[in-house]
Amino acid sequence: MARVKGSVATRASRKKILNRAEGYFGSKHLLFKTAKEQVLHSLRYAYVSRREIKGDFRKLWIKRINAACHENGISYSKFMDGLRKSGIAINRKMLSEMAIADPKAFKGLVETARKASKKPEPKVK
Repeated sequence: MARVKGSVATRASRKKILNRAEGYFGSKHLLFKTAKEQVLHSLRYAYVSRREIKGDFRKLWIKRINAACHENGISYSKFMDGLRKSGIAINRKMLSEMAIADPKAFKGLVETARKASKKPEPKVK
């Protein structure tokens, strides 16, 4: 039986790693061993960052809502508590968009939240 040489497959896999490492600083885009390490780290960073983006956007939406609330004379926490008590379920992304695009409608929500936060909440047994 003939001996199988792996040079074609090896070259292809190394080329794939080096192509992914294109643009990296120093020897990280030239040498296979360092390029492989850096590509593995980069893939891990990308994976983690895709999850962190979700929290970053939530923080941004909360800051926008907070700023709009303060313009209307209510704190963010009292606004959200009032919305919850009045039974309005709008997510923070939509509230943020509403605060930017439609300030009149947002002001209406602020008034609704203000009225609901003044009423005592019924106790659940």
